[in-house]
Amino acid sequence: MRIALYSRQLKPDDIPFVQTVVAMLQKSGIDCLLYDLLHRELQQQLQEIQTAMPTFDSHDSLAGRADFLFSIGGDGTLLNTITLVQDLNIPVLGINSGRLGFLTDVHKDEFTTQLLTALQSGNFTLDSRTILRADSNRPALFADAPYALNEFTIHKLDTSAMITVHTYVDGQFLNSYWADGIIVSTPTGSTAYSLSCGGPIVYPSSQTFIITPVAPHNLNVRPIVIPDDKTISFKVEGRGDAFLCTLDSRYETIDHHYQIQVSKERFMLQLVRLSGNDFFSTIRNKLMWGLDTRN
Repeated sequence: MRIALYSRQLKPDDIPFVQTVVAMLQKSGIDCLLYDLLHRELQQQLQEIQTAMPTFDSHDSLAGRADFLFSIGGDGTLLNTITLVQDLNIPVLGINSGRLGFLTDVHKDEFTTQLLTALQSGNFTLDSRTILRADSNRPALFADAPYALNEFTIHKLDTSAMITVHTYVDGQFLNSYWADGIIVSTPTGSTAYSLSCGGPIVYPSSQTFIITPVAPHNLNVRPIVIPDDKTISFKVEGRGDAFLCTLDSRYETIDHHYQIQVSKERFMLQLVRLSGNDFFSTIRNKLMWGLDTRN
């Protein structure tokens, strides 16, 4: 078995944990490779790290080299793994060293040799998550990784004035949103930014997109759920010359010449789920969903 370790930026308190993970993998006879930036950070902090340990830094350099990928950090770190995994179909296990860790399945204090044994024996399930992609009439929008696990957004930029987002579904006019922005969320992203803007919680395997306006001027405009086999198109207008476009935590600046299409990507992200963990327990325990302090 070969496991890739990925993290964006380690906190000092996390370095001993990563060292422990590497040692446990090696003791269990599991080959591991490190994300290049992680490897360099460990070299700076721990002189005893193996300098010859293999590394990866991109989708291409990861291809064919890992059976699993461990994402060490918070939800933002896990979201970034889609730019590396893409269509490689490598299952991702989120190890939470951050705060909430809604998507990360295991807290770092729960990482044990029993967990590795469960992976080696196949005692886990794979949770397939929808990926959306953004395309444009202009090149180089999000370069070679135009994907998001949570959401795509368009926002106003450099002005306090609202923007107008003309929105179409499969070429049919839906609405002209006069708002601070608009969100297209996957079911996975329904518990993230969309939820904070009044969108619904959607079960992860639902084959849907959620279109949620951000602070709309018209109170009659509410989030809408559509099938994920639809293509959603946008044309933006506003007082300013530039607008913000995001895929999860990545962002680019666009202007009114851009015409953007959002659709479902042909591949999905496989999240590792261990026994005892499920979506309903997660929203109860981490989002306090359904909690009634009177009981």
